[in-house]
Amino acid sequence: MDRFADRRFGEFDAELARDELEWDRFHYRNELLFSPVFNRISPPVIRWIADYRGRILSRDIGSDLFARHFSSDMIGNGWRAMLDRGDWKALADAAKRSSRPDPVPVRMRTMSGETRSGIVRMTLVAEPDEPPLWYGTIEDIDERYERDRRALAHALAESRQHYRWSVELSPQVPWTATPDGSIEEVGPRWQELTGMPPARARRMGWIGSVHPDDAERTLAIWTERISSGDPVDVDYRLRLADGSYRWMRSRASARRDAKGRIVRWYGTLEDIHAQKLAQRELADSEERFRLAVQSARLGIWDFDGVAGTRTWSREFRSMLGLSDTEPATSELALRLVHPEDRHRLAEMLDAVASDRMPPHFEATLRIYRADTGALRWIKSTGWSSLSDSGRPLRVIVTFQDVTEERNSEDRIRWAATHDPMTRMPNRALWQATLEEMTEQARRTGERFGLILVDIDDLKRTNDMLGHDAGDALLCGFAQRFASCAPSDAMVGRLGGDEFGMIAPSLASGAALMAWSAELLGGVRTPYVHNGRSLDCGISMGGAVFGEDGNDAAEVLKAADLALYASKSSGRGRLTLFQSPLRAEAQQRSSMIHMARQAIADDLVVPYYQPKVDMKTGRILGHEALLRWQHPRTGVHGPDSIAAAFDNAEIAVELTEKMLENVVRDVDRWVRAGYDPGRVAINASAADFMQHDFAGHVLAHLARCGIPPQRFEIEVTETVFLGRGAEQVERALHRLSTAGVRIALDDFGTGYASLSHLKQYPVDVLKIDRSFISNIEQDAGDAVIVDAIVKLGSSLGMEVVAEGVESAGQVELLVARGCTIGQGYLLGRPQPWAAIRSRAA
Repeated sequence: MDRFADRRFGEFDAELARDELEWDRFHYRNELLFSPVFNRISPPVIRWIADYRGRILSRDIGSDLFARHFSSDMIGNGWRAMLDRGDWKALADAAKRSSRPDPVPVRMRTMSGETRSGIVRMTLVAEPDEPPLWYGTIEDIDERYERDRRALAHALAESRQHYRWSVELSPQVPWTATPDGSIEEVGPRWQELTGMPPARARRMGWIGSVHPDDAERTLAIWTERISSGDPVDVDYRLRLADGSYRWMRSRASARRDAKGRIVRWYGTLEDIHAQKLAQRELADSEERFRLAVQSARLGIWDFDGVAGTRTWSREFRSMLGLSDTEPATSELALRLVHPEDRHRLAEMLDAVASDRMPPHFEATLRIYRADTGALRWIKSTGWSSLSDSGRPLRVIVTFQDVTEERNSEDRIRWAATHDPMTRMPNRALWQATLEEMTEQARRTGERFGLILVDIDDLKRTNDMLGHDAGDALLCGFAQRFASCAPSDAMVGRLGGDEFGMIAPSLASGAALMAWSAELLGGVRTPYVHNGRSLDCGISMGGAVFGEDGNDAAEVLKAADLALYASKSSGRGRLTLFQSPLRAEAQQRSSMIHMARQAIADDLVVPYYQPKVDMKTGRILGHEALLRWQHPRTGVHGPDSIAAAFDNAEIAVELTEKMLENVVRDVDRWVRAGYDPGRVAINASAADFMQHDFAGHVLAHLARCGIPPQRFEIEVTETVFLGRGAEQVERALHRLSTAGVRIALDDFGTGYASLSHLKQYPVDVLKIDRSFISNIEQDAGDAVIVDAIVKLGSSLGMEVVAEGVESAGQVELLVARGCTIGQGYLLGRPQPWAAIRSRAA
């Protein structure tokens, strides 16, 4: 064991020995003569009785140990031979002073001449009518001391072992220091931890193991405590044997003497590294939480259910427009909340007070800022921790100002339900309102009117004047439409040029007709945009819920059919739904279905009508006309699927089928040695909208080895007026450059201007049959035909008359210079096989 332990044991052992000696003295003094149990275990003793003169009258040797050392001849004054003369006198003086004097130590001579220590105890007992007698004992205390010494040595050894194991197993490092703070001793684990020998740690050597950043602070605290004498408690990082550092906690207290002076400092060194790391992690976590709260602009409301206290964070106070000194009370919070939301906050506060708070809750409330009175939206999210009995221990609520988010949501919600251009409800909101009104009308038995409105020729305005003009026309009409609508009406923009209105006050056909007249009158006044006047025509379709339909979809479909009828029958009017319109819609649907079936089953068949030189009768070429072969009813013309040509997708697929078949037929004619002349195929505006239509046509021709000069593309004037006019122009120029001729079909009936004949590479003008059919009776038609022939001749274009069906028409046309014709008189459309047979 090191010097530190030995010193501690020495101090401890001395104190223990003193305490046990005092206890033994007290025990012997009071019970030696009267306890038989004690007598059996007492040290060697002689019990005696003497008269008042000190002569031994009787004695009893209570231990064999006494017999080995002392003569038994003590009767009378024989006891004096055992003691020194000085002890006689001490005993006599003690007897004179008291009838029960304190124990008197004596020195006893043994038979061997050895001197042993003893104690004499005595008391004077006086009985009635008898002389007083002294009762006493002589005790050999050397035997007792020897026994106690051996027991004490054993206890000391056991105590040292106990202390040694306690120190070695303790995680702490004990240390002591002098009153001036100089380290005296350190425990054995010091060297194990630091690798520094204890000798180097003495005095102030230990500071060399302290982290440089902690040394100055640690020494300052140690110096101050040495001066004041107050307990020491300081944390610092200690360098370990491997060079790393660990956090340690050093604590010490001063031991003082009776006068209060410091005798020594006693201290311990404790490893608190894990605790420090946990504290740091907690501090970092709290800092991250604080920064997160700040960055997220969160306010905190903290309720301590045990203490009953409420705390509002600075961010929360700032959110409410409160100062830091304003008390956090429920009354204040309720006062700031919007009256309509106040009951919700009151319910939450009552839930806290009555221990009914759920573990998690959310609410969004409106508040008025205390400083400015501004209305703000505040979102709250709360969590509560409950005791085993369900009582809230703590409630934490975060608050976030979501005013901007709410405003953004309102804007998004508005944008999702309104048309941004006209600022009217869009189809989604209008449709939802229609369904709500339908459900309500079913319950109440009421009716309402529904009108759909289309702006006529808006596409032409966009194409001719630009989209800004078209947008101005839309917005202008929307304003007039909304201003004319009844006060109970729901109006909306349902699509590009389509608007709708639902009005309970227009619950009959007559009411719808009267209101439509008012709207038609309101839109007759032209709109002005950038100094230009814009005309606006509209077509309308109307239906009444309860008469024309009993659910939202049905009444809307009825109005849509009526609108289609208005657009098909001249526009600029209101058409009310009638039952036959539904049959017409079904017919259109059937046409589209048959067209799709013809495409899918490859039933499309080209029929070829010849173009003839009316002077010589020679066939100059053919026009491929669409027919389709029904499996049961035979060949049908394009009029049986007329509605399909209004569908761009189907129209393109039909053209593709015709192109494939015509190219195949021309290839077979050429291979058979027959020259069909130029073969023409019709193309629609939808065909030019597909990617690289010209390249697609030329690729078909190249695949079969057909020269482009044998091919002709017929277009109507409407393809020049669409939004993709530039794309049409590029495609026609590419086809023309490759050798394909371009024919303008139905010339004179459309909206083409003479500039289009210059802009586009037109090779052929085909006079529409409407001018040819009455040329013999109508001088006006003859003049128009004459003008077209002269125009074509002047521009170097070939002119073809369509619908030639009489010899008189041939004579008049030839006389006016039109020598090429096409019609039933000159040749009916026939399939490829029939023409081949005729050629053979």
